[in-house]
Amino acid sequence: MENRIITANRIVVKVGTSSLIYPNGAINFETFDQLAYTLSALNNQGKELILVSSGAIGVGLNKMHLKKRPTEIGAQQALAAIGQSELMTLFTQRFNHYMTNIAQVLLTHDVFDYPKSDQFVMNTFNCLLNDNVIPIVNENDTVATDELDHKTTFGDNDQLSAIVASHVNADLLVVLSDINGFYDRNPKKFTNANLINQVSKIDDEDFSVAGGTGSRFGTGGMRTKLLAAKRMLDEDRQMVLANGKDPRVILDILAGKQVGTLFSRTTPQLKEGVTHE
Repeated sequence: MENRIITANRIVVKVGTSSLIYPNGAINFETFDQLAYTLSALNNQGKELILVSSGAIGVGLNKMHLKKRPTEIGAQQALAAIGQSELMTLFTQRFNHYMTNIAQVLLTHDVFDYPKSDQFVMNTFNCLLNDNVIPIVNENDTVATDELDHKTTFGDNDQLSAIVASHVNADLLVVLSDINGFYDRNPKKFTNANLINQVSKIDDEDFSVAGGTGSRFGTGGMRTKLLAAKRMLDEDRQMVLANGKDPRVILDILAGKQVGTLFSRTTPQLKEGVTHE
């Protein structure tokens, strides 16, 4: 199989809770370390990286020794506040090991809805990237609510990562999930499901294959990932959906290996200089 050539300098990486937290609720330290290693290595190569990380409530549950996520919104927001602090502590420890500076950026949807606040946060991103600092982004779960016409929530971090990629004019969005990519049918149910190497257009049939947000494809479901991919395609940007079990897969993606599913309106050039049939 011939390799792709993906040229990307400004890259947004999204990692989900399922990659950072084991099913039993314990923290997956290996993923934290491999993620820090990979992004630090790319940062040293001159790449501009933004990490969108879920996991605040999951880490909060672990910190408070709770097995079940509470249903009350205030309790969830309290757990997010506890977990976000712990999440950044874990990232700081691992990125410090690889001598890479990071910063926390907590966002609500209305930041992007108003031109002045949008410009301010974009200035912050650009200053951090110019200083070789990796911003770590999450939704500000402790204050994000939807009331009347004042929208503050993104809905999920797949959408947040796509919105951030759009606003910072990223070349590539990499979404790390608990599945190898986008299949022609649910691989958890069908043994003959086939991984789709590249998608250039997303239609209603694709969403029907993806199922609802409650599907077992990942924390936010495959549908939310397709919505993020559609936003990237509509803006003529690229996105790769890949398995985040080993975040070093990002290095494989940028090396041109055909892992995961590439969402791109144009067929990437191959290393031999021929077009992909």
